[in-house]
Amino acid sequence: MTVKSPRNFFKPLAIGAPEPFRELPVRVERMIHFVPPHLEKVRAKIGDMIPTMDVILGNLEDAIPADAKEAARKGFIEMARAHDYGSTGLWTRVNCLNSPWLLDDVTEIVGAVGDKLDVIMLPKVEGPWDIHYLDQLLAQLEARHGVKKPILIHALLETAEGVKNVEDIALASPRMHGMSLGPADLAASRAMKTTRVGGGHPEYKVLADPEGSAPLSASGPSGATSGAPARAIYQQDLWHYTVAKMVDACASAGIKSFYGPFGDIADLAACEAQFRNAFLMGCAGAWSLHPNQVAIAKKVFSPDPKEVAFAKKILEAMPDGSGVAMIDGKMQDDATWKQAKVMVDCARQVAAKDPEFAQLYGF
Repeated sequence: MTVKSPRNFFKPLAIGAPEPFRELPVRVERMIHFVPPHLEKVRAKIGDMIPTMDVILGNLEDAIPADAKEAARKGFIEMARAHDYGSTGLWTRVNCLNSPWLLDDVTEIVGAVGDKLDVIMLPKVEGPWDIHYLDQLLAQLEARHGVKKPILIHALLETAEGVKNVEDIALASPRMHGMSLGPADLAASRAMKTTRVGGGHPEYKVLADPEGSAPLSASGPSGATSGAPARAIYQQDLWHYTVAKMVDACASAGIKSFYGPFGDIADLAACEAQFRNAFLMGCAGAWSLHPNQVAIAKKVFSPDPKEVAFAKKILEAMPDGSGVAMIDGKMQDDATWKQAKVMVDCARQVAAKDPEFAQLYGF
């Protein structure tokens, strides 16, 4: 891929547009909470939501009926104007680039509330060219409307081509905030045989060896018999490869990765398991589609207090990260010091946002 020279990469793309960020603003973003802004009863609750959420996103795309698209756009502008969001992020997910609504989404929202908007989530990003288009458009609109801080772009990874080009997408612009996995559209793009929105699938599994079975010979396994005893079955994660690829692309570009939606609102245990897998692999947060998923995201994407306490011990024993230390019978070196610093830095960010966790962490 042809890229801009380092000298030009961080120059504004329009005269009068704000300077791009060289580092992402430090924010806790454990959950991106989706709201349908065309519904007045939902907009009426935004003021109460703000102190409890890390990010509130006004959704204009999927799940908004075609005849409610303009109402959703106007509703988002209304909810943006009506409140001070403080440390809570204000995002919107606009319609996809090939839709008849995208241009009006961006131009009207930036013109009306550009200085309050932190991030635009762009659906169905297929390559860096999609980011370049929105990047240039935002710079022109920021300049026209006197927006003082750059609006960031969050790419939604939900097509096979997007996954193929994920590294180039991550590096496409200094506006890049991060990426989220969109499992439903990605499943359709890949012709995957599932109708679930995220999470596992009971037919994606491995089978344990039969009890007492011998190692396979060169001729291969023997045929199964109808009276064979039951064998242990282990369900696998359909999204492991894609999440890992996204995390690597984002981490190498200095941006954030997120797990997307978990569609089964009632299955809280499975939601927590999927969120925890994403957290352990390096994701900063996940989407919440219902208030009952917010508490799960806070629990999962806030480091465990016991882990934080142990990480603090490592940093205290090795202040500059050099040498070797034995702590609780375990050897620690520069690699584990780096792990501990990631954990403690994350905990400090959470503590600054959430007094409950500040007390748990002892900050």
